[in-house]
Amino acid sequence: MVRELTGGLYFGKPSEIRETSQGAEAIDTLLYTEAEIERIIRTAFDLARTRRNKVTSVDKANVLSSSRLWRRVADRIAPDYPDITLEHLLVDACAMHLLRRPSSFDVIVTENLFGDILTDEASMLAGSMGMLPSASLGTRKTRYGTFGLYEPIHGTAPDIAGQEKANPSRQS
Repeated sequence: MVRELTGGLYFGKPSEIRETSQGAEAIDTLLYTEAEIERIIRTAFDLARTRRNKVTSVDKANVLSSSRLWRRVADRIAPDYPDITLEHLLVDACAMHLLRRPSSFDVIVTENLFGDILTDEASMLAGSMGMLPSASLGTRKTRYGTFGLYEPIHGTAPDIAGQEKANPSRQS
C-alpha cells in the first residue's frame, strides 16, 4: 500500500463545526494538487517495478472531483511506465476485493483517508495491525536508505507496553 500522507481531507482548510441559524453544520475540505498526486503515483509505479509490475489506483471518481483529478494524473503518468499495468478501482470495491482476493493486488496507491481505512483492513489479513511494517518516507536518501519513520503499521501501542500483548506471535 502506498498512501499519500501529507494532503487530503486530514489537512484541508476549512475544517470546522460552526453554528448557523438552522443549527450546527460541519465542513471538511478535501484538497489535492496535481503535484501531490503525481509524487505519490510515481512512487507507486517505481515500487511496482521491483515487484509484479501492477499498480491499482484507488479513488472515488464516481462522486469526488479530487478523485477524478487523481485518476487523470495517474492516466497521464502511466505511459512513462510502459512495463507497468495500471488499473483503477473505486475504494468500496477495493475494500471488498481485499477480503475476497487479496493476492490479486501488487501495489495499491491511494489518497490519505482511503489509505488510512484500507491499510487497517489489509493489516487484519495478517491477523493484527501490529504485525505489519509501516514507513512514512521522505525524499531524502541517506547512506542507510530512504529517510523516514519506520514503525509497526498504525503506530505503537503504549497502553499495552510491557504486557506481552502487542505481538500475537509471542502468545502462548
